[in-house]
Amino acid sequence: MKKFNIRKVLDGLTAASSSSSATAQPGTPRENDVVQETLQSEHFQLCKTVRHGFPYQPSSMAFDPVQKILAIGTQAGALRLFGRAGVECYCQHESNAAVIQLQFLINEGALVSALADDSIHLWNLRQKIPAILHSLKFNRERITYCHLPFQSKWLYIGTERGNIHIVNVESFTLSGYVIMWNKAIELSTKTHPGPVVHISDNPMDEGKLLIGFESGIVVLWDLKSKKADYRYNYDEAIHSVAWHHEGKQFVCSHSDGTLTTWNVRTPAKPAQIITPHGKQPKDGKKPEPCKPILKVEYKTTRAGDPFMVLSGGLSYDTVGRRACLTVMHGKSTAVLEMDYPIVDFLTLCETPYPNDFQEPYAVVVLLEKDLVVIDLGQIGYPIFESPYPLTIHESPVTCCEYFADCPAELIPALYSVGCRQKRQGYSKKEWPISGGNWGQGSQSYPEIIITGHADGSIKFWDASALMLQVLYKLKTAKVFERARGKEEKPNTDIVDEDPFAIQTLSWCPESRMLCVAGVSAHVIVYRFSKQEITTEVVQLLEVRMQCEFSDVDSPDPGGEQTPTLPTPGASSSPQECELPTQPSTGSNSSDGPRDNIPCLQVRSSPLKQSPGYQVELVIQLVWVSGEPPQQITSLAVNSSYGLVVFGNSNGLAVVDYLQKTLLFHMGTSELYSPSDPFQRQPRSPRKAKPSGAICDSNDGSNASEDRCRSPTSGSTSPCNSDDDKKQKFIEKVKSKSRRFSKTVANDFAKMSRKISSSSEQKTDLEKGGFQRRRPQTCKKQLCCVKRTATARMNLKEDLYRTKSDPIFYAKDNSFTRSRSSSVTSIDRESREAISSFYYCESFPRKTDSLVSPCLLVGTTHGSVMMVALNLPPAGDQRLQQPVGIASCGTLVKLKGGILTMSLLDATGTLLPPSFEQWYDPNASDEEKEKGRKRRPASPPSSQESQDTHFAILCSEKQAKVVALPSQTRIYKHSITETSFVLRADVVQMAGANCIACFCANGHIMTLSLPSLRPLLDVNYLPLTDMRIARTFCFSNLGQALYLTSPTEIQRITYSQETCDNLQEMLSELFTPVETPEAPNRGFFKGLFGGGAQSLDREDLFGETASGKASRSLAQHIPGPGNMEGMKGAASGVVGELARARIALDERGQKLGELEERTAAMMASAESFSKHAHDMMLKYKDKKWYQL
Repeated sequence: MKKFNIRKVLDGLTAASSSSSATAQPGTPRENDVVQETLQSEHFQLCKTVRHGFPYQPSSMAFDPVQKILAIGTQAGALRLFGRAGVECYCQHESNAAVIQLQFLINEGALVSALADDSIHLWNLRQKIPAILHSLKFNRERITYCHLPFQSKWLYIGTERGNIHIVNVESFTLSGYVIMWNKAIELSTKTHPGPVVHISDNPMDEGKLLIGFESGIVVLWDLKSKKADYRYNYDEAIHSVAWHHEGKQFVCSHSDGTLTTWNVRTPAKPAQIITPHGKQPKDGKKPEPCKPILKVEYKTTRAGDPFMVLSGGLSYDTVGRRACLTVMHGKSTAVLEMDYPIVDFLTLCETPYPNDFQEPYAVVVLLEKDLVVIDLGQIGYPIFESPYPLTIHESPVTCCEYFADCPAELIPALYSVGCRQKRQGYSKKEWPISGGNWGQGSQSYPEIIITGHADGSIKFWDASALMLQVLYKLKTAKVFERARGKEEKPNTDIVDEDPFAIQTLSWCPESRMLCVAGVSAHVIVYRFSKQEITTEVVQLLEVRMQCEFSDVDSPDPGGEQTPTLPTPGASSSPQECELPTQPSTGSNSSDGPRDNIPCLQVRSSPLKQSPGYQVELVIQLVWVSGEPPQQITSLAVNSSYGLVVFGNSNGLAVVDYLQKTLLFHMGTSELYSPSDPFQRQPRSPRKAKPSGAICDSNDGSNASEDRCRSPTSGSTSPCNSDDDKKQKFIEKVKSKSRRFSKTVANDFAKMSRKISSSSEQKTDLEKGGFQRRRPQTCKKQLCCVKRTATARMNLKEDLYRTKSDPIFYAKDNSFTRSRSSSVTSIDRESREAISSFYYCESFPRKTDSLVSPCLLVGTTHGSVMMVALNLPPAGDQRLQQPVGIASCGTLVKLKGGILTMSLLDATGTLLPPSFEQWYDPNASDEEKEKGRKRRPASPPSSQESQDTHFAILCSEKQAKVVALPSQTRIYKHSITETSFVLRADVVQMAGANCIACFCANGHIMTLSLPSLRPLLDVNYLPLTDMRIARTFCFSNLGQALYLTSPTEIQRITYSQETCDNLQEMLSELFTPVETPEAPNRGFFKGLFGGGAQSLDREDLFGETASGKASRSLAQHIPGPGNMEGMKGAASGVVGELARARIALDERGQKLGELEERTAAMMASAESFSKHAHDMMLKYKDKKWYQL
């Protein structure tokens, strides 16, 4: 009789979309044994934390020379602010319009942004999350240029019509003072001067405003008299203008690549015209025109020649030349090539005052995809080493993983090997952008982000404390040969893009084992070592996987002979249990399809491996009968077992990376069999013959020596033994070499994370493999394994291999289909691929009473199968005896593809996969033994009649909890009906566990464990880009991230505690810094009026003097009215109040001192008055002669 569980009824009532079971199944824990869950909805809240990486599509830049803060605006309306290392901030304009210009209120903690939608905004930077205080939207004119003089509250706005408006930045209101274009130019001019491209005031006279129009006209406007003093005309369009600090000269850059220098008082013609990159003709003619000089800056020094820095201006005959920055200093001209086009640049100077010697010390160059800072103080102009994580996009990110709360020693270990990879030749000076302060966060646990890239590189990042710093970079492409000659390059009709791109990875932080799968159907196993080694021969396994499906999903294995699973420590050798084999009927003739050829060629020369991650084993899937290998869709490594398992649409394969052998290969449909386990013995290559064949016939003389011989020893070789035919086949392959297409954009998981496989393999003759005697519903070919070598390999005894022939790619006209996992391929949707793995120590079968190593296998059709693992004892036996593997059939079926699996014990504690503590594989034997400590497995269960484990299973549609060993479902929850889950992870949170899910409709949800109660459901981010689906990942302690653009990582948190502490954890942009003193005018300049002339702009631009501006010209918009904006504005007001309070305190202190002085003077006066009165009384009645 079934028991009634009231707890599950309540769980079902609390979830609106839940279909939780309300009845307990046999084997369900009794009511008093139900796991006590501590997680509640109060523990969860979703918010963004920080954004890392290079600003995507930058458009403008500004720098505060006192606060040392850099601001960058983007075409999407984003603002990124940078200070010292670790000080970063991101904010976004609501309109998403491009930022065309930025202006700091220097040392005021404020920033003005001008957008392409003709709006300007005032940002308050005195709070950790900047907020907009005021906005002004122009209705009738387009904004083209802005200028805010130092220590001024009046902002000049130039427009497309050629007019200049003036805005009070304190109130964000327009002044009635307007400079109209028709008054600025000469009356005789018949054409419009064009938009305003430059505004600046004379450094020595604030009352003189220099206005540059696009057509080439420059006007010096007198603000007081409201008329033009001088007009300067040039035939070529103007792009920028720069003043000499003395205010007597200015320089203009033009569209023909020329620089014109003008004396202020001689507007008739330029004092000098130069073409920096133009060829000077000998006959004195005008130089040939060059490309436009987009910007020029003119900076002076006290002790030497001035600096003139410019971008653009190259000759038109320099086709294909990269963008350059030109630095002219005295007679020397340096042309600095950049990797990307230049967006903007700024020269950093020692003083913020424009009327003093500028003393430039660096140039910040904003490129389309990089930020470069050049040191002007050193010979050769070296660049500064950037402390920011701006190289995320160095190669496009193809996969991403996030590990919070890692072992503490990991980050120092990765940093120690990564610091040796740093480039040399950087400037020795400190990074000049050094403003702001770090946050005072209380979270100190280590966090690591791993990114895989299209060029095959893998980067490890330190993400602790809301910062990001690169630790170590691994280049997986070094393992393979690269095409060098033209004849080796792919043809134009079949494009070969990014063959080394990383598709997925599996990392064990405790053992530091790393396993990587690439788009070319290759898997690389890495070990971490602190010692440098040279690998003479890269260990290689070539795996042949093919399975042809029929309409039957679960074939009947009845009548098939299956060997029993060997027990650990048994004396049976791999040769004692052999699989039925049959000779290959494939042909190796030159006219045959491409077969037994991997997609990439492993390098044959010795490989020098630096400290860090070093190659342990390379596994490659090969072409089968003209069909390319299917992409690897799932991958898992376990250091405790020494196993790597990977799967695709053809099935799964288990590799023993300790013995370098393929243990097990099975088609997906065969895993469904509930009958006796299928056994696969480890197979290893036999000694190769000089012919270099893929598989050679058995050499019986080595039966007692080769411990890793194929289990088919003594049977007919699957490969043709005719050396001549094989040689002809190889030559034919060489002559028709061509690589196939691998486009990274199409090679990743589809939107629903169903890792779909390629289309049905066409029926062909089985080649070079072993065919089991299976029913006709499934024809499966096992693998043929090859290990290449050029020297001795000491595994247990020396195995000799001859150097493999170079592998080329034969042209196959019959293959025209893409290998990408396209979401539109109906054919591929019908194929069932392996989607996830989970190593655990549990109960593989219902009848088991003791836990044992096993593997959970999930598929894209929602099936979860159990595979039992039988490991030999540790030590030498582990390296000699085979690992037993048995399929135990289906555990449970879910809707949608399986995304994640995990295991809990009876108390609800997460049971992670076992692992082996890290040890240096290149250290001495004694050190290895000290380090090799296998994590103890789960204790054996003593209660055989009761379930002691819960298997947590989550698919694209639902989640289930299955009790083990009874294999009964005890909880079920329907996550979504109308959408599908893209990413799901079992994570630790507030001392408990939960499932975190991200759906394609943008919802982020969490479910309690094991009851699957909904705890959080927030509509956060609808899926708009495949990049988000490919890179979104959850981690422990409420952390998650995704790639929000090709160059930026967005981190978020779903933890209430982190949200509450976020303000403390974030860095501060504004720090109180005293403004430098103004330059001394000197006695004679003050006497004769030669110094800078100040201007009372309030008298000119105020409402009393200039009147009110037209209301229809611009609309004032107060700061954002939502709660976040109100909080930001409130914190800004608090900052203003704090400043006011400090000012009042200072004023009160001064008043107190004045009062004390007044009191003292009064006392002194009273004393004097008393003495005077006494003297008067003393001499009052005396005559003058009596004195």
